[in-house]
Amino acid sequence: MNEEESYIKIVSADIERYAEMHSSPEPELLSKLNRETHLRTHMPQMLSGTAQGTFLRMISRMLKPERILEIGTFTGYSALCLAEGLPESGMLHTIELNPEMQDFAGRYFAEAGLGHKITIHIGHAAEVIPCLPGSFDLVFIDADKENYILYFELCMKKLNPGGFILADNTLWYGKILDTHSADKETMAIQAFNDFVMRFPGVENLMLPFRDGLTLIRKR
Repeated sequence: MNEEESYIKIVSADIERYAEMHSSPEPELLSKLNRETHLRTHMPQMLSGTAQGTFLRMISRMLKPERILEIGTFTGYSALCLAEGLPESGMLHTIELNPEMQDFAGRYFAEAGLGHKITIHIGHAAEVIPCLPGSFDLVFIDADKENYILYFELCMKKLNPGGFILADNTLWYGKILDTHSADKETMAIQAFNDFVMRFPGVENLMLPFRDGLTLIRKR
């Protein structure tokens, strides 16, 4: 048994397959991006994937945000999904630490006809976020887990009242149940989850979906 197999399966494989069969299929361009991500990157599991991508797309279309902030671009899959809900005048700012991802994601943004709505920032999110102009209606956090609390605090300052933050991987393969874990990423997610519960002025819902997705609304 490898390390990943030892993690708790949030939803059974049979239920996941059934849900997939009763959900809209992955759009052709995203399917192409999915395949290339698996072929060309060392950690393709970082991709949001079909189910979560559809969820992000629907959330964005429901909220119709004018401005979106994403922390963690990777190959651009989640950014493309989130950008679907932007009006013509809307803009998505996405931050990526790895400069090699800029051209990769940028190609797909252009192919989707969304290049004019998506701006990629290369650098450390903690340094980029304070420099971004204006405020945001929707934020998606999916980056290094040890800085989740920092990113959350920085984003709350930029989030409009009534705006939403989506934080990914908040169940962390089920390892958050291990209260004696010495793993830094597990401890960081545990601390983040507790921090959000204590944070004033928000309403939050943790969804046992994929690897855990927490929806947080600023009052």
